[in-house]
Amino acid sequence: MKRDRNVLFQGAIPENYDRYLGPVIFEPWAEELVSRLTRKKYERILEIACGTGIVTRRLRDALPATTEIIATDLNRDMFEFAKEKFSNGENVLWQQADASALPFPNCSFDAVVCQFGVMFVPDKAAAMREPYRVLRRGGVFLFNVWDEFAVNPFGQIAHATIASFFDHDPPGFYEIPFGFYDSTMIRKLLEEAGFEKIESFSETKSCRSNSAREFATGIGARQSGRRRGNGAWRGS
Repeated sequence: MKRDRNVLFQGAIPENYDRYLGPVIFEPWAEELVSRLTRKKYERILEIACGTGIVTRRLRDALPATTEIIATDLNRDMFEFAKEKFSNGENVLWQQADASALPFPNCSFDAVVCQFGVMFVPDKAAAMREPYRVLRRGGVFLFNVWDEFAVNPFGQIAHATIASFFDHDPPGFYEIPFGFYDSTMIRKLLEEAGFEKIESFSETKSCRSNSAREFATGIGARQSGRRRGNGAWRGS
């Protein structure tokens, strides 16, 4: 069976994703997310769905050099691109991993971080259970998600535009990033996974691209996006 290069994020896709979407809708939220981890010391941090290393780079810059960062993604091409942002000796390890079946022992990390990734994991319950399993006692699971279509009109427009080319059964990829925003449901999943101290934060940021063409190129590479993030969740 021929594999879809867009689904696998191969070729020029990681570069376009990083270049055109990174500064617009990932960097601002990466800064906000990482700022919530600078209040205490960590020996080992696991990043899930690291993509092209936008959060990874900020984690490395913000945390002591002695903090070991394990950056993972389901797609190897994405983190192979991310590696180029780091020099040897920066104490970052890269590994392919499924967020719903993490290949790490129980109680092996002080913090687990995931930026805009849990929405794409089909088994949301597993996406909450696995971080809880690999966290040490008192550890932190910090992640953020995108808000719904109603406050992300560009996503809704992209979805409607693509759907207009199909007589029936249009692809639903654009709906996925904006479908996991219900705070009550997210809290319930965290509680069922074992987390007890749960906090949620809501942030809204204005994002700007150099041009509509560049933003459209990025959207085409990622096939998703967001303008408003619905909180950063922190469970321990």
